[in-house]
Amino acid sequence: MGDYVLAIDQGTTGTTVLIIDRQGEVKGRSYSEFRQIYPKPGWVEHDPVEIWETSMKVVADALANAGIQPAEVAAIGITNQRETTVVWDRKTGEPVYNAIVWQCRRTAPLCEKLKREGKAEMVGQKTGLVIDAYFSGTKIKWVLDNVDGAAEKAKAGDLCFGTIDTWLIYKLSGGRAHVTDYTNASRTMVFNIEELAWDDDLLAMLDIPRSMLPEVRNSSGEFARTDCRVLGQGIPIAGVAGDQQAALFGQGCFEPGLIKNTYGTGCFCLIFTGEKSLRSNSGLVTTIACGPDGGPAYALEGSIFIAGAAVQWLRDELKIINSAEETEELARSVEDNGGVYLVPAFVGLGAPYWDQDARGAVLGLTRGSGRPHVVRAALESIAFQTVDMVRAMKLDLVDAGTAFGLKELRVDGGACMNNFLMQFQADVLDLVVDRPEMIETTSLGSAYLAGLAVGVWPDSKSLLQARRTEKKFHPQMDGDEREKAYQGWQEAVSRVKST
Repeated sequence: MGDYVLAIDQGTTGTTVLIIDRQGEVKGRSYSEFRQIYPKPGWVEHDPVEIWETSMKVVADALANAGIQPAEVAAIGITNQRETTVVWDRKTGEPVYNAIVWQCRRTAPLCEKLKREGKAEMVGQKTGLVIDAYFSGTKIKWVLDNVDGAAEKAKAGDLCFGTIDTWLIYKLSGGRAHVTDYTNASRTMVFNIEELAWDDDLLAMLDIPRSMLPEVRNSSGEFARTDCRVLGQGIPIAGVAGDQQAALFGQGCFEPGLIKNTYGTGCFCLIFTGEKSLRSNSGLVTTIACGPDGGPAYALEGSIFIAGAAVQWLRDELKIINSAEETEELARSVEDNGGVYLVPAFVGLGAPYWDQDARGAVLGLTRGSGRPHVVRAALESIAFQTVDMVRAMKLDLVDAGTAFGLKELRVDGGACMNNFLMQFQADVLDLVVDRPEMIETTSLGSAYLAGLAVGVWPDSKSLLQARRTEKKFHPQMDGDEREKAYQGWQEAVSRVKST
């Protein structure tokens, strides 16, 4: 068996490949972006063939960078942008349309129609999700309804649907495997997360033939082997998970009460709840996560639409900073935010508010307000939005009568390197924030799942030993000060909400 695991992280704007050794160290890496296609306002597409070709180029570059041969790779792990939908011809292997990206809003009118028809309760009970264009189900229906001949081909059993993991496995295996894992299936809006099966009622609601759907498997285990014509070797594809669930696993969050937050363009906060699916009354969604052995477990998830993107806005639109790195020093240059709050509702508010008509605002400005206050307010907005989600999680845990409390917040993503933000996050959460040495935990999680399946790592305990903390941030803020700061945030949010 080889000594390395190859992790393919197929993201929304590019593909990263890491070569990881038995100690969890990165020995090689490569990255490449690909085109973003915007046919109409609110529509977002990718070319699935370009994603495949880009992924293979990055795999080759990462292997060369690590100085290893495919024969030295024990297994391949895949993690992917979730919900993005590919439909292809079973006979030719060619996509019938571009991939419809998770960000695409073209099916919003259909979602509103389903809500008016009273489908929201059924969808919530079966899937743990809300009816939204975000998820895959309505995207599949759009392809069947709008691509010439697609509905007929689907009914004849000649079309395949897959999220990006399924598409890559299909291509890597030379067309032999049409599979996915539980975490990706749980984001389609047609998968019953209690019965762990595709749901006939949901398929009928969207008129999707069952024959289109992939086989669903545990996140850790052999999905297929690579076709020898692809990499010259039959390498096991042995770990698959959607990006946020992979990050949760990569952070070692497979004990109830452990939370991770990924600080990227937006924020995705997940709490592992174990074998029991908890339903949220507080604006979160229930999703399938990876248990310690890579089998299905459950998590509550909250999504923030604008986090790091608020800092990009300061740089690109307001032009009051030249780089994100400047923000830490600027934020520290003032004692506090001076009463200034930035609510970055540029595309509405995500969890727990789900207000698509809210819009951003800077509030509390006085003649004494300056550039540092606005920059600090932007960083604080990321932390305050995370508090919103974690408080919603606490309410849901109380409602469910769970025996576990919150442990610590494990963080990853580019913005977690901002020390001011992480300390402020610990302060306003009143929770220890743990930043690992390896912040690319999405890739790491898929590698761990693959390595577990083939024996590179013997069990999940060995993965916890491989995880190394770079720094812990402990709460230092007085309780009254914390509550006053958060009340100011809530008042600011109330000013931008549409209702």
